[in-house]
Amino acid sequence: MLPQAKSNLKSVLNNDDVYDEAASEAFPVYNKSHMICLEMPGRFGDVLVTSYGELQGNEYLDPKTAQVAIVDHVKQVCTEVRPATDEELPTPYVEEYRCALEAEMLKYVSEAYPKGSCSVYCINGKDVEGPGYDFELVAVISAARLSPQNFCTGSWRSIWNIECKDDIQVLELKGKLQVGAHYFEEGNVQLDAKHECRDSTMFQSPDDGAIAIASLIRHHETEYLASLEASYLNLPDATFKDLRRKLPVTRTLFPWHSTSQFNLTREISKELGIGK
Repeated sequence: MLPQAKSNLKSVLNNDDVYDEAASEAFPVYNKSHMICLEMPGRFGDVLVTSYGELQGNEYLDPKTAQVAIVDHVKQVCTEVRPATDEELPTPYVEEYRCALEAEMLKYVSEAYPKGSCSVYCINGKDVEGPGYDFELVAVISAARLSPQNFCTGSWRSIWNIECKDDIQVLELKGKLQVGAHYFEEGNVQLDAKHECRDSTMFQSPDDGAIAIASLIRHHETEYLASLEASYLNLPDATFKDLRRKLPVTRTLFPWHSTSQFNLTREISKELGIGK
């Protein structure tokens, strides 16, 4: 949330106690749903605030560094960091798969989302010790660009659940993609687009499974962004026109192909009898 928005909200409430109580409930929900990225103290890097990395209280696991960040949700900062315990981390067998996928995802995100961050978590089966048992990973990507001086913000969030069916060497993929944009110069225009998809692939080792999954994610996200771009290019000629009623009160179709024949001033003058 932009600092100015916080300040405006506090001014409207005009009551610090009410603001503090509301903020303590609302900000954790906002931060997790928007998967905000915060810098950890001590040069440990960044941590994504997500429900997948949430431990207890305001603690969030960063799988890349095996550190746990303590987060102040209202100030949106990490106040301290501690090492993760063995119980909070997956087994070495699962970690090999998780690390391989994370390495491929970091390559992809650095190319596709210059302002983006990603993390890969084990959300089921983190105690699996060897082959033959299923476990589940989730890869999350979060990218945001805030430009309040230009009256616009934009965000991308994608969540990819990967079921590793180790006994049959199949990876099943489920993706949830969300794009947001907000333009507020002399108005208020918002975009909130969502998309879901599924796919699957075979694997034989952590490395080839990671490469296959990253390739599928790249394909689906690129395809979705291309479809969004195509639909917005058609907005002036299709969507905006469809917002009008099919026939105006004159019961005559509006001649979109030739609008030069209309002169708004002349038509209004004629209707009001001005200049006669």
